[in-house]
Amino acid sequence: MKLADNKATLSFSNGTPSVDLPVYQGNIGPDVIDIRKLYGQSGMFTYDPGFLSTASCQSGITYIDGDKGELLYRGYPIEQLATKADYLDTCYLLLKGELPDAKQRGDFHDLVLHHTMVHEQMQFFLRGFRRDAHPMAVLTGLVGALSAFYHDSTDINNAEHRDVAAIRLIAKMPTLVAMAYKYGIGQPFIYPRNDLSYAGNFLHMMFATPCEEYKVNPVIERAMDRIFTLHADHEQNASTSTVRLCGSSGTNPFAAIAAGVACLWGPAHGGANEACLNMLEDIQRQGGVAKVGQFMEQVKDKNSGVKLMGFGHRVYKNYDPRAKLMQETCDEVLGALGLENDPLFKLAKALEKIALEDDYFVQRKLYPNVDFYSGIVQRAIGIPVNLFTGIFTLARTVGWIAQLNEMISDPEYKIGRPRQLFTGSVRRDVPTSVKR
Repeated sequence: MKLADNKATLSFSNGTPSVDLPVYQGNIGPDVIDIRKLYGQSGMFTYDPGFLSTASCQSGITYIDGDKGELLYRGYPIEQLATKADYLDTCYLLLKGELPDAKQRGDFHDLVLHHTMVHEQMQFFLRGFRRDAHPMAVLTGLVGALSAFYHDSTDINNAEHRDVAAIRLIAKMPTLVAMAYKYGIGQPFIYPRNDLSYAGNFLHMMFATPCEEYKVNPVIERAMDRIFTLHADHEQNASTSTVRLCGSSGTNPFAAIAAGVACLWGPAHGGANEACLNMLEDIQRQGGVAKVGQFMEQVKDKNSGVKLMGFGHRVYKNYDPRAKLMQETCDEVLGALGLENDPLFKLAKALEKIALEDDYFVQRKLYPNVDFYSGIVQRAIGIPVNLFTGIFTLARTVGWIAQLNEMISDPEYKIGRPRQLFTGSVRRDVPTSVKR
């Protein structure tokens, strides 16, 4: 972060003295106005609901250019990482800042893949949940419980503890997600296998049973790995900001990540692909492709209450770069599984065609986002809808950890304490008629 050549001057029409504010430049992206001393100089706060115009931190991890439709992890375009690297390479990049060389790659893969087992007592903790509990409710509890089982890595201010916690979380999250799934359907837990890849091991834990051998399909394995990579980090989104805010209090890494899991559960965030597939299934029940035009007209009607899920994005005002990659993966998976004529995929293509050609959607830049296709891919693989956000959680864990570690290492970091514009009652006295 460096000072810009110019400064910002805030002037007031009521005669209050103007305030000079420093302007900082990032390596790419908009300049920022430093308002840290604004309250001390003027007695005023800024007001920015949703933090749409506020930079909460300085970061060197992930950059998004929403107008260009660009996503960079440590400077590398997501398109290149998704085709030339695997998920654990991406994890190393996010955590360490650079892609690994051959030795670093082998050591890191080996380290993660040999820490996939969870404490055996976690099974008994899991059994306290109802069988029909939502997997995200289960995961929120399981991740928070890790701090009780691995208390030797809970000091967030200890760099070694944070490194150990990072490997444990990345390695064990697939096991926890698979356990939550198996518990919900009443099947026995499947222990991880160190001879499989990260994605292959997850698929094996999800779909193997003691009754018969499960062979991982390489196409599905690549698709799963790509899903993980595309969701690994996404700048200062709601769940990442939650992890940073939670971690700023000094709580342990497992608790901070559990807070991120809880935030990600929201349908406007991590639950978007679940909501998207539910929307497609609703249209299918109402008549399928023949009803797409009618549905899109309802979307245009503000009074209908009908929402188009999987299109548009809070940040991207162009085509989501992850969506194109996910579309390619979707074609590969459906082809490998013989599902090219899958009615939901046909429905999705019909929706996409209208959205890309109809002036109403084009003018509003409601392009398909990654959630639009990832739900279809996961459904084809056999992952139930209510576990979609659990997959997202698994993938995003490394991003949360990288962001948390960056914040702790920042000498300027302080406990988060947002301000408010108070609109309640002014000071008043309790009436004498009130008796204890």
